[in-house]
Amino acid sequence: MSLPTNGHPDPSPYLSSDAGERIAADPIFEGDVDTGRTVVVCGAGGFIGGHLVADLLRQGYPEVRAVDIKPPSHWFQKFDGADNRSLDLREKENCYRALENADHVYNLAADMGGMGFIENNKALCMLSVTINTHLLMAARDNDVDRYFYSSSACVYNQELQSTSDVEPLSEEDAYPALAEDGYGWEKLFSERMCRHFREDFDLTTRVARYHNVYGPFGTYDGGREKAPAALTRKAIAAKLSGSGDTVIWGDGTQTRSFMYVDDCVKGTQKIMHSDITDPINLGSDELVTINELVDVIEAAVGVDLEREYDLTKPQGVDGRNSDNTKIQRELGWEPPTALRDGMEVTADWIEQQMRRHAEQETTSRFALAH
Repeated sequence: MSLPTNGHPDPSPYLSSDAGERIAADPIFEGDVDTGRTVVVCGAGGFIGGHLVADLLRQGYPEVRAVDIKPPSHWFQKFDGADNRSLDLREKENCYRALENADHVYNLAADMGGMGFIENNKALCMLSVTINTHLLMAARDNDVDRYFYSSSACVYNQELQSTSDVEPLSEEDAYPALAEDGYGWEKLFSERMCRHFREDFDLTTRVARYHNVYGPFGTYDGGREKAPAALTRKAIAAKLSGSGDTVIWGDGTQTRSFMYVDDCVKGTQKIMHSDITDPINLGSDELVTINELVDVIEAAVGVDLEREYDLTKPQGVDGRNSDNTKIQRELGWEPPTALRDGMEVTADWIEQQMRRHAEQETTSRFALAH
């Protein structure tokens, strides 16, 4: 989706409640690809996976297989033009079923969420290693042409992230290894699995390290939401109730960069079709404090908040930013969407959702999607 604040087309077709209208929009990725391929998206019922399936269908792929553990009624986005399958990819036989006759595979499947979830569910996060391991085996045995794995900035050495005034993390900073406990270690191990399947079995693998993806059609309540969505929900709730109060986890000085989902979808496909064999950063390098993120959200929502800081909640590392030197060199591109522009669209979408559910006295389906 292109954002109107950047002088691009109106994003409304991409946000339509009608799935057909979203598919009829122009593709986000416009590379030279063979649409005769069978493409499988694992984790298709999730936030990023749903956006990726939509864009593959926009490009004209006739065979897009969308796979997720959740029943399709709980998917964040579902498209009739895809072959939608509910399979638990932690089970080896299901991975072989999912990848039968597949040409390209995008593995975005994982048990994950925001800091509140991954800090308190380390074993569940680690168990996602079975998904990638079994999918790699199935990809090898089914002669898959290309395999993409979605890693995370959580693989980076935590000792390099102990200050808010952090140096941007380059790809080499993952070693010596001291990843985020649980989730980060699973991602780092799975990166190595991709490398060794490429080296030992000649399976073409591509790996991107995502940095804090946000946008519409994502989780904003229910316990797995990440900071931009959670803080936006709180801001809108304060606006609708007239209270003007919000709670921020930590002291607000932690720093992060945040990538808009359409940049993630475009970058994922650019990396998939590239010659980049080693893991590469995929994230914005626009570093902001959490307080500055709240400033952006206040402007997007149209509210002035009284902030309370809860130092007992999980906060993650003190600072993290993406070094985009490699992606600029290899692709001549980096995620371009400014935080204020992406948050404007995201906040508008979340507010529409919250108002509708309040009027209908229903619970957000995104809170139930896991």
